[in-house]
Amino acid sequence: MTSIKETVDFINLKTNNFKPEVGIILGSGLGCFCDNLSGITIKYCEIPGFGESNVEGHKGELLFCEIAGKKTVIMQGRFHYYEGNSLQTSTFPIKVFKKLGVETLFITNAAGSTKKDLAPGEIMLIADHINFMGSNPLIGKNDESLGERFPDMSDCYNIELQKLAHNCASELNIPLKEGVYLATTGPSYETAAEVRAYRCLGADVIGMSSVPEAIVANYLKMNIIGFSLITNFATGVSNKKPAHSEVLEVGKTAGNNLCRLIKKIIEKI
Repeated sequence: MTSIKETVDFINLKTNNFKPEVGIILGSGLGCFCDNLSGITIKYCEIPGFGESNVEGHKGELLFCEIAGKKTVIMQGRFHYYEGNSLQTSTFPIKVFKKLGVETLFITNAAGSTKKDLAPGEIMLIADHINFMGSNPLIGKNDESLGERFPDMSDCYNIELQKLAHNCASELNIPLKEGVYLATTGPSYETAAEVRAYRCLGADVIGMSSVPEAIVANYLKMNIIGFSLITNFATGVSNKKPAHSEVLEVGKTAGNNLCRLIKKIIEKI
């Protein structure tokens, strides 16, 4: 198994010891964020310990660049549990980010809404999450040099960053909702009965990622802010059936606002 140090050493060699302070994970259809950004790119398949992201809408490379004077590393696509990766493998990049110097992590995703008043095209700030994936990325022997065995999850998503997000959204005149993200394993979409159950549990949106990354980032004491781009209504909320093509299309048309918002927040940090 590839060590974190081996991966970090490889990246430092490729980037001439670029030290990012901000990390961003881009979800499905949000590749537009990197438009007009230039820097050093490394394909996942070249990086020790990384695999390949095989989901349409995920470019599968790291971009090291500057945004508003802040050194930043961007994951253009993530590793999903449903692709056959273990949760430990899919969250390995988060540990690498921490060792590279990242202190603030932006997690984004495409998600399905459980409510009619949270419609496709809208942006939801993640205030909290529900792990419905049936496992946890911290299972296994703990490395005390990274974090404690039983990390507290009460303040997983940084309150100050959430306040900043609302202020920046107001400044940009971008509507910003707030709610709870529930993660399932996927890759099948939920049944109507499951959506009703998740709504009763307090889920505002449903997706297939992000929560393992947030758990590990919290364990590493990173400052986390998360966003869901609402790309569809979950099964049973409307008569339209969910489809990945719709996710990508909404990402292209509505993702621009989320991209603008994230860049503004980075500018203000």
